[in-house]
Amino acid sequence: MGENTQKIALVTGASSGIGAASARALAADGWKVFVAARRIDRLEKLAEEIGGTAVALDITDQESVDAAAAIVGEIDLLVNNAGGAKGLDSIRNANIDDWKWMYDTNVLGTVRVTRAFMDGLIARDGQVINVSSTAGDTPYVGGAGYNSAKFGVAAFNRVLRLETHNQPLRVTELAPGRVATEEFSLVRFGGDKEKAEAVYENVLNLQAEDIAESVRWIATLPKHMNVDKIRITPRDQV
Repeated sequence: MGENTQKIALVTGASSGIGAASARALAADGWKVFVAARRIDRLEKLAEEIGGTAVALDITDQESVDAAAAIVGEIDLLVNNAGGAKGLDSIRNANIDDWKWMYDTNVLGTVRVTRAFMDGLIARDGQVINVSSTAGDTPYVGGAGYNSAKFGVAAFNRVLRLETHNQPLRVTELAPGRVATEEFSLVRFGGDKEKAEAVYENVLNLQAEDIAESVRWIATLPKHMNVDKIRITPRDQV
């Protein structure tokens, strides 16, 4: 991309894992990348590495989203990657605070950020990639809260696609399966490192870079093409 045609991307949840890997992949393809998350110290190191810009962002806080939008301005690509899970409680023992956190982070956070940037994305023939999860279409025991939140992201993606299909905006859901990002499991298990590591033992795992490659590929496609959904898993996950 030339200096006058360089496209601009915003990646949320970019302080680690899939978000950081996606930012690196896009920057390597010539994008100007804004990396956004709450941990600004990590973001600044990543931004320096890839020639991007770090932006403090708490997607659960509307004022933070508005402030970030004012700094970033119009963009060509939004990667809604920020999210997370808490707990593996049964429905009988559901922790309502955990469910609220998961819904606010995964669903409402995606809504807040998308809404803040939608007009600019449409003006620039832009694209939204919503990183969901296989948990958004495959329920599992102990996953009801996270399943519900990611089902919400999947529904959001489909409705956004329906509402904007006749406008210059492409909308994609990217649904990874098991990705060996320890921080995700550390959050889920309240910082219990042993439990977090056990999730990835004796099985095949995707890496954050595998998902980032899908983000990069989607972003390279011609503007007349829309990838509605990609579901990507390790070979042994069904």
